[in-house]
Amino acid sequence: MKSPFLHLVLALVVCIAALTGYGFWYSMIANKSVAVTKLQSKIDAKTLAVSRMATTRAALTEIASDEAVVQNYFVPETGVVSFIDGLEERGRALGSTVEVLSVSSENTSARPTLDFNLSVKGTFDAVMRTVGAIEQAPYDISVAALTVGQDVKDSWHADLKLLVGSTSKTP
Repeated sequence: MKSPFLHLVLALVVCIAALTGYGFWYSMIANKSVAVTKLQSKIDAKTLAVSRMATTRAALTEIASDEAVVQNYFVPETGVVSFIDGLEERGRALGSTVEVLSVSSENTSARPTLDFNLSVKGTFDAVMRTVGAIEQAPYDISVAALTVGQDVKDSWHADLKLLVGSTSKTP
């Protein structure tokens, strides 16, 4: 029969080997856990960045369509003739005659503008309606000067100086 002391030593050696193996494997798993945590934080950062990029792209797409809408409020330098035709058509539709006396462009300011000098002739009602329609047209228009006068009975005229926002390219 074997001695109990040998069993005790053998059991102690197996126990120490098991504890050493447990400690070794525990430290390996702890190191891998730290590495996994770092990788997860990098993945979360990349996911957040991708999410922000997608949100930014969606916002830029929405802004691009808004920009196109805003550009329609400005008269391109190549569209001056059609703008003048539109002014004259507004006058005819309201019973007055719109005559463009002069057009000039002013690109010295922060935003380019077109300067129009107009004469509107007709009855008082038609002249004032035409002036209002021109002022409220869907463009970046401001009336710089307005004079209204009577030519003969039931014949009025209005002289307008308009500043119209412009762009150097077509929308």
